[in-house]
Amino acid sequence: MATASIPHFTPLTFVYFLLFSSSSNLIMAVNITNLLSSYPDLSDFSNLLATTSVAADLTYRSSLTLLVVPNTFLRSSDLTHHSPSNLADVIRYHVLLEYLSWPDIRLIPAAGKLVTTLYQTTGRATNNFGSVNITRNPTTNTVSVRSPAAYSPSNATILTLIKTLPYNVSIFSVNSLIVPYGFDLMASETRPPLGLNITKALIDGHNFNVAASMLMASGVVEEFEADEGGAGITLFVPTDDAFSDLPATAKFQSLPADNKAVVLKFHVLHSYYPLGSLESIVNPVQPTLATEDMGAGRFTLNISRVNGSVAIDSGIVQASVTQTVLDQNPVAIFGVSKVLLPREIFGNHPMVTTKPDDAAQPPDIALSPESYVPPNHLSSPPGFRQDIRSEAANNGVQSIILAVCCIGLYLLLDLELPLPEE
Repeated sequence: MATASIPHFTPLTFVYFLLFSSSSNLIMAVNITNLLSSYPDLSDFSNLLATTSVAADLTYRSSLTLLVVPNTFLRSSDLTHHSPSNLADVIRYHVLLEYLSWPDIRLIPAAGKLVTTLYQTTGRATNNFGSVNITRNPTTNTVSVRSPAAYSPSNATILTLIKTLPYNVSIFSVNSLIVPYGFDLMASETRPPLGLNITKALIDGHNFNVAASMLMASGVVEEFEADEGGAGITLFVPTDDAFSDLPATAKFQSLPADNKAVVLKFHVLHSYYPLGSLESIVNPVQPTLATEDMGAGRFTLNISRVNGSVAIDSGIVQASVTQTVLDQNPVAIFGVSKVLLPREIFGNHPMVTTKPDDAAQPPDIALSPESYVPPNHLSSPPGFRQDIRSEAANNGVQSIILAVCCIGLYLLLDLELPLPEE
């Protein structure tokens, strides 16, 4: 009886192949304020990230570069009298929606590189002034960041690399706060209130009577209107037909008043997004007003473009934008084809909608369709090993399990198997 051996592969071959082939597809949830917590001189900027809720918006982004202003430079800017909403947009202007390593920064051409920021995605930026232009002086190698507008008075110089998580997040310090061109930090302090009556706008739309009645009965409409003077709001309002098409299992009308209010807030984004911005939105996973009440990572909407229209996925249903009811900066109201049912309430195993201080654990949130984008340059940024150690802990556990499985597979394959006699 003849025997033949399966080609020999060492266990380490399997382990290395599996670890390095799979790790590039992992997208980690990043807590920016935790990354900055070990740097006392960055505490003021870290607090601004947290208090403006920008940090929560960055949690599930897979590729970004953050420009942080140290306390010594930030405190030279008088921010005490500025509008919180406008200050939030300035902080968004320091979030570049592209991963740039230190070698990438050093290779910036003298002509400059235009990079989109988180502020550009709000729809409040004029033209492309929500982007920044990064330039490098070929003589001194000094790298500057400024508005793409000609003669913009606001600019900053990159000082050093603070932290990097290849190829997801890099954090650089800069020597000044960067303000978008034509941006007045005091503007909303002196701007007269819009005075928009949301329920009247819905009634005038002739197909939103149910939603208008529910908003008035719940009292949340006053909260929506109070937010108009801030960063603005975007409402996704179900049509009357959408309420008629609710499945019997939803039992929306029988919800307690508090839960009804949460569902209504789930239909609202705490930023102004005109239709064009929704169609080209960079980060599909968007927090809602319900997220602000119930905790980061919960009650989020996934916004994308499907078959030529804007699709909104709640995790249970997918609705589409059917019409623009109102678009008057800072308020946008869109009609949608379905009632957006949050899975935290209407899922197969609905959760009790307790607030974060009630110690409830957030549900697993599906990762954004925003998939991993491979880097342009395969570089090994400074601090590679120490920076990814804590953030990769969970991935390490998965890798160990995969490695054990590989070793077992190797042992099976390494056996000599009998061949059938001729």
